[in-house]
Amino acid sequence: MTETPATVRPDRRAELAAGLARVRARIADACAAAGRDRGEVTLVAVTKTYPAGDVVALAGLGVTDVGENRDQEAAPKAADVAAAGVTPRWHFIGQLQRNKCRSVVRYADVVQSVDSVRLAGALDAAAAAGRDRPLDVLVQVSIDGDPARGGALPDSADPERGLDPVAEAVAGAGALRLAGLMAVAPLGWAPERAFARLAEVAERFRGRHPEATVLSAGMSGDLEIAIGYGATHVRVGSALLGMRPTLR
Repeated sequence: MTETPATVRPDRRAELAAGLARVRARIADACAAAGRDRGEVTLVAVTKTYPAGDVVALAGLGVTDVGENRDQEAAPKAADVAAAGVTPRWHFIGQLQRNKCRSVVRYADVVQSVDSVRLAGALDAAAAAGRDRPLDVLVQVSIDGDPARGGALPDSADPERGLDPVAEAVAGAGALRLAGLMAVAPLGWAPERAFARLAEVAERFRGRHPEATVLSAGMSGDLEIAIGYGATHVRVGSALLGMRPTLR
């Protein structure tokens, strides 16, 4: 077998298949417990630090959505995966610097981490110049409202970081499509408290933006709780791919 950036060993493929089966079972059980249809929840495989071969293997196992959080890793990985003839739906889920927007819009199908009016503007300009179709955007919301961390502020009138101004900036952008919200449970908060708060914010948000139905919340350790509070997308890394050394 010729080694390429997208090559994966048979034993690794078996590991991924086993991890995927476990995660899918967890999602199905969580949906059943919440009285939700399994089809309402999308698994986003978070492949940061994992090689392109893992993405290709997961796609072969039926995974359609892949998440990355660093452009310098994601851009070449997406190119390697495309060269292998595989086209997952790429989600950029990390903190995004405005000077990286032109790169990210070339491969990402969704950006989940827009949290300021200026970032929305930069992403819109990059998408208008570098894409032939609108870019789906989730506004990252700060559950605890701490302005020192990432996320638009749900109870703030701040014209730059308030949730409503950021959402309006995305919704009014010609090259972007407002798809919903994303959040991470704050450190020190119980997941139940965090996702209950997020559900409240999301309900009000959908009142203003009924077409923006995506709610990205929950990771390997708390996906069941997030699904119970309405998550439509769960972002899973270690529970799916295992613990791997950081790529150099």
